[in-house]
Amino acid sequence: MAIQLGIVGGGVMGEAILSCLLAQSIYAPEQVYVTDPQLDRRNYLASKYGVQVSANNASACEADVILLAVKPQALTAATVGLANTPVSLVISILAGVPIEKLESIFVDKAVIRAMPNTPAQVGAGVTAIASGKSVTQAHIDTARRIFSSVGEVVELPESLLNAVTGLSGSGPAYVALVVEALSDGGVAAGLPRAIATKLAIQTVLGTAQLLHQTGLHPAELKDRVTSPGGTTIAGIAQLERSGVRSGLIDAVIAATRRAQELGS
Repeated sequence: MAIQLGIVGGGVMGEAILSCLLAQSIYAPEQVYVTDPQLDRRNYLASKYGVQVSANNASACEADVILLAVKPQALTAATVGLANTPVSLVISILAGVPIEKLESIFVDKAVIRAMPNTPAQVGAGVTAIASGKSVTQAHIDTARRIFSSVGEVVELPESLLNAVTGLSGSGPAYVALVVEALSDGGVAAGLPRAIATKLAIQTVLGTAQLLHQTGLHPAELKDRVTSPGGTTIAGIAQLERSGVRSGLIDAVIAATRRAQELGS
């Protein structure tokens, strides 16, 4: 069976996408080629998923579509000798690396830039995609099919992808920090650590599901929970004094700027 998808970089995100694609039978194992510089990693991916593996990135580019899943700093090294390969569509998940730079490497190839996030590992991610100048609707459909396997997909102009990186790309770390802080607060208030952590995780998960399923504005949900003179307004007032809201806003802006720097 012909190779249809080549994944350059078998790290955490590459594996997350691979596992969901295979689990949903979007690709069969024999249709996928994964490259990675680490022998142990290649052996692991071949053993667990039954895909073909190699240290030679050009091997992956015999496919119809390649997914670049290396670190932005590794782009130059990872793409040496790939310019003239027969691949028709290049999809990059490299933070900050602009389409123009990718198109200068893969001349006359269709290029789509994407930004998934780590909840993709459990099929609950969100991916923003932006199209290069040679991209057709069929290419977009292919990218959507790939990233829909790991969650939701939105299409945006490339000018907004660094902001996506700052919000949803980096956002899981912000949420993890909030969960950790809530757990610490529960321990400080007398709860056992395991119970505090479970309560914190389920509170964040349940609130996100409620907002998603009802379409409520976050401010409306906050107001529904907040009664006059009650416990919640006392907690919110303290959060405002501590600058939590402005801190999160500043975090997104700082991460967006860093994404811009990585692509320069």
